[in-house]
Amino acid sequence: MKKLIIPFFILLGIQFCISQAPVPEAPLVEEGEGPFNQLIIRGCIMINGAGAPPQGPVDIIVENNKIVKIQTVGYPGVPIDSSKRPKLKPGGHEIEAEGHYVLPGLVDMHGHIGGRWQGAGAEYVFKLWMAHGITTIRDPSCGNGLEWVLKHKKLSEQNKITAPRIQAYTAFGMGEMDGINTPEQAKQWVRNNATKGADGIKFFGLEPKIFEAALAENKRLGLRSACHHAQLAVAEWNVVNSAEAGLTSMEHWYGLPEALFENKTIQHYPADYNYQNEQHRFGEAGRLWKQAAEPYSDHWNKIMDHLLSLDFTLDPTFNIYEASRDLMRARRAEWHEDYTLPSLWRFYQPSKISHGSYWHFWGTEEEVDWKENYRLWMTFINEYKNRGGRVTTGSDSGFIFQLYGFAFIRELELMREAGFHPLEVIRAATLHGAEALGMDDEIGSIQVGKKADIIVVEENPLANLKVLYGTGAIKLTDDNEVVRVGGVKYTIKDGIVYDAKQLLADVKKMVDEAKAEEDYEILQPGIKRNKP
Repeated sequence: MKKLIIPFFILLGIQFCISQAPVPEAPLVEEGEGPFNQLIIRGCIMINGAGAPPQGPVDIIVENNKIVKIQTVGYPGVPIDSSKRPKLKPGGHEIEAEGHYVLPGLVDMHGHIGGRWQGAGAEYVFKLWMAHGITTIRDPSCGNGLEWVLKHKKLSEQNKITAPRIQAYTAFGMGEMDGINTPEQAKQWVRNNATKGADGIKFFGLEPKIFEAALAENKRLGLRSACHHAQLAVAEWNVVNSAEAGLTSMEHWYGLPEALFENKTIQHYPADYNYQNEQHRFGEAGRLWKQAAEPYSDHWNKIMDHLLSLDFTLDPTFNIYEASRDLMRARRAEWHEDYTLPSLWRFYQPSKISHGSYWHFWGTEEEVDWKENYRLWMTFINEYKNRGGRVTTGSDSGFIFQLYGFAFIRELELMREAGFHPLEVIRAATLHGAEALGMDDEIGSIQVGKKADIIVVEENPLANLKVLYGTGAIKLTDDNEVVRVGGVKYTIKDGIVYDAKQLLADVKKMVDEAKAEEDYEILQPGIKRNKP
């Protein structure tokens, strides 16, 4: 969803990424407890992330950031015999988690680290992610510059900042202001990108011979790739072309309906359509899936089976387009008041120059189109999963009323709406994300030998995914009292235990201070006034 200067047809997609000044860096801090020579999570109910049903009570033993044992310590409803439990070593630490649910750290496959236009600094973004149990992110574009992102990646690995693990996927062509116009130039850029330490490349669509050369070189070097198939180039090269050439994952859904066309090669564009008009761009995008082949038709099945044969990953990012089908819901999300910076709120408002701010005159007709768009899109994604395809979870936060952390949990809810069983949702958000990044030998599931990226929540997320939101979920007690429950209690990354609710409190303080500095408050979406 962002903008760079290479050939004209990908100008809008990449220029956004390289035109921003880096956001404020994350401060060096000493937050969290640990790491410990031994950490034991006691009596929890484990959701392992690999698709197994919940199991508990178990004690999970971590030593020097590695899970070394998962021990069954009893039965539900039966007191645990303490004499049969693992012993705590001197210098060790334990978390009493009886009745709590634990699951692997979450993987956000589409996590932009803030932005100058949004006014969102790294500490703000990182703490929102960590407060929601997100312990790994893929930065698709490195909008703050590759050097900046790699610096924060290293600091995160060293646990010198409070931040998830970071995978850096550079926007193709970043730094080449004169453009990349030949296959050899493309290959050289890819080699340079690898030498600099990038983990992969984010593409936006290219002239076919350049795209093919870049993907081939990237694959030869053993790096991974993602692509937002920008509409300016998709008529020449769709998702099937990219997957055949070596692309490892696609973002959003652009390029997929085009591969499913049967009676046309270009989507229907009205005569007055202009891609640089955000209302046109998003309005017509909502009418695209109904132009594709019918679900389960021969052509629909053929394309799906071909992508499956290539072990291709789909990262749909359902949440980032949800305002298109229900603008009021996105604007009135309950977390905006306490956790959305005023600068970010302003960025969301209707504008003719801000990407994603297409609310020039958004109405019922557009929302009805988008609801049908979602139905068809979700049908493909769910069936892809049913046939063994890898589907991951990404949020693309910082745009279109989607807030870091909160938007990722909304993505999980939308996966559930698409037809995923809650255990399939968790697997998409953990193990499948780790697989797509080539990190599943280290993270992605609670398994002996893997790193201690684990989250602890007091409620059952399989019964209600809303309990993973920082704001929790509303519940009526037996005493007829309305309470909020849930929210991640602890986020454990590299064996370091973070108080997730304290991280959220830190974010709220940042927001409160920003509002006070500006003498600003959000009374209702889109309205502000000076305080008396």
